[in-house]
Amino acid sequence: MSDKIRVAVMGACGRMGREVIKAVAGANDMELVGACDIACPGVNASEATGVPGLEFSITADCNSLITTAKPHVVVDFAKPFDMANVRFMLKAGVVPVIGTTGQSDDDLAEMSKIAEETGTGVMVIPNFAIGAVLMMKFAAEAAKYMPNVEIIELHHDKKLDAPSGTSIKTALMIDEARKAAGIVPEQPLGSLDDPARGDQRGGVQVHSVRLPGLVAHQEVLFGGTGQILTIRHDSIDRTSFMPGVLLAVRRAPHIKALVYGLDKLL
Repeated sequence: MSDKIRVAVMGACGRMGREVIKAVAGANDMELVGACDIACPGVNASEATGVPGLEFSITADCNSLITTAKPHVVVDFAKPFDMANVRFMLKAGVVPVIGTTGQSDDDLAEMSKIAEETGTGVMVIPNFAIGAVLMMKFAAEAAKYMPNVEIIELHHDKKLDAPSGTSIKTALMIDEARKAAGIVPEQPLGSLDDPARGDQRGGVQVHSVRLPGLVAHQEVLFGGTGQILTIRHDSIDRTSFMPGVLLAVRRAPHIKALVYGLDKLL
């Protein structure tokens, strides 16, 4: 009996999905058992993704994938995010590792509740890049000393949601760090409701840029008397996310609750 982690991938024909399939197929402790994507149902997985040696076909139905392939873990990069798929996976005892962003607070609360009821873990990872996780940690630390901060996040023009999950997570970490330190940032003059000022999450202004040629980038700008501190992370290739994906998959069988952010696994 194989002790490998059985992994399926949703959003398999997308750019992230193809990279995940390549990474999982190359991992000695994992077995790629199925893939799902509404864009290419019925197509051989090797033909659809460019990864040789895959003998199964892409399915369009998540429920069928879970029932037939019997994975331990599903890496979900399908767009848009679908809470119904997560419900089905958790109730089937399958751990979702979710890279698709766009979850609401209600979605996260429901995942946490179902995970508690079923004893099956679920991971929501806004950014799998180790450098991005460090960027968020450094930003939270800096916020204790330089509380006046704004975020600029830049992504490719095919990204559906804004602001990005990474920027939201960063803003919430900054907010938590400032509150723990008992520090209140200064408020700039003018209305924060003006669309030109971006969105606000956790009391932090977030500005979203969407352009072709970008992959995933974020700047956290701290302002102080006579000085500016910039903490920036750039993913210039989607392979930057794969070590984090494999880390999450390896941890998934041992998770029994909601995990929000790769920082919880480091």
